[in-house]
Amino acid sequence: MSTGLRPPAWFWIVAVLLVLWEAMGVFSCIQQFRLGAEAMGPATNYDRALYASLPVWYNYAYAVATFGGLLGGLALLLKEARAVILFWISLIAVLVMFGYLFATTDIIAHKGAGTVLPFPIVIALVGAFSIWFATMARARRWIGGR
Repeated sequence: MSTGLRPPAWFWIVAVLLVLWEAMGVFSCIQQFRLGAEAMGPATNYDRALYASLPVWYNYAYAVATFGGLLGGLALLLKEARAVILFWISLIAVLVMFGYLFATTDIIAHKGAGTVLPFPIVIALVGAFSIWFATMARARRWIGGR
């Protein structure tokens, strides 16, 4: 637990929202492990074939992205500076995961950029915001007391 300065009320609101966002990511990850391509709703043959073609490490990257983000959010709530590195680990895993998906498959050509790109972009932006927020909180000594 930190001995730094007391954060404002809005810090706690943002931290709780980040934890809830990350918890939804963990839930989605677990669902994908359980259900495969069907986790996102009724899957087509293309979806099943695409999911089956992904390398094993892809699921590990997904787990690191989601669980790392959740741990980062929880670290924020505990006012621990390690939130910054956990959010970085999460974002790197997100970029590796989606980078691989978009660079090595034909998903954009098959489903269209407007269908497949918006949500991954939102995920990456929330990840970048999480890093910024945790870094700002550390600089203001709200987390990780110095």
